[in-house]
Amino acid sequence: MEVTSQLKWNPVLADPTGKRQPKPRTLGKTMVMDKGLGMLAFQDLLQTSSSHVDMIKLGFGTSPLYPQSVLRSKINLAKENNILIYPGGTFLEVAVTQNAVDSFFDMILALGFNGVEISDGTIQMDRRQRNKLITRGLDEGLEVVTEYGKKGWGSSIELAELIDTVLIDSELGASLVTIEARESGMGVGIFDGEGKCKDEELHSVLASISGDKLLWEAPQKSQQVHLINSLGPDIHLGNISPDEVIALEALRRGLRSDTLSLGTRKD
Repeated sequence: MEVTSQLKWNPVLADPTGKRQPKPRTLGKTMVMDKGLGMLAFQDLLQTSSSHVDMIKLGFGTSPLYPQSVLRSKINLAKENNILIYPGGTFLEVAVTQNAVDSFFDMILALGFNGVEISDGTIQMDRRQRNKLITRGLDEGLEVVTEYGKKGWGSSIELAELIDTVLIDSELGASLVTIEARESGMGVGIFDGEGKCKDEELHSVLASISGDKLLWEAPQKSQQVHLINSLGPDIHLGNISPDEVIALEALRRGLRSDTLSLGTRKD
């Protein structure tokens, strides 16, 4: 009897681009935003898609709203699948405004998070305080992801400020700098009020900063298609809905009509 477990897709069918790295990846990372999945849905996500998920962000300040047993289970399951899991940066901003930073770090460490996001999308944070938080996260043994950009409608990228932010954050030890787009992907950062990419700003950024340092929030399919076709499948993308992970992976590999041209191999 044929052992079906040994069956494998022809590589040109599984990945027509021939470029996707296995985990742990250094290129083409996918960050999923979890805004309140139940445990069964979370288990389903990882059962079907764990090899395509590199990072999970528990959106904004949702972390303290879960039953603690559920939160611990999510964290443990993510780590078992070699996934970085961390609270949304807005939650740390709350801790800053409430003078509860020590309590924040004590709790996320006790719960088992392996990452932290440091942002100032809603509050004002000077460079000194940002540096301290990055250093604190690293000293606690966490992987640090930072974020650039304000959440307000119409906010845009200030190129000189972004360059400084990426250089300093990276030198301090941040693994990636996320470019803010919120969960809507409209009217923020590189996206206009209709969610279309402002290509001039995008290419101005990439002319000055290495793309492997940047994680682009791109919640809409049209944005993912545009960025992958413009910059290639190895860009880091975030704020991906849990039910869109495999669909995004298909885009990265040229397994959808939108990106099929990426799969023209040159062997």
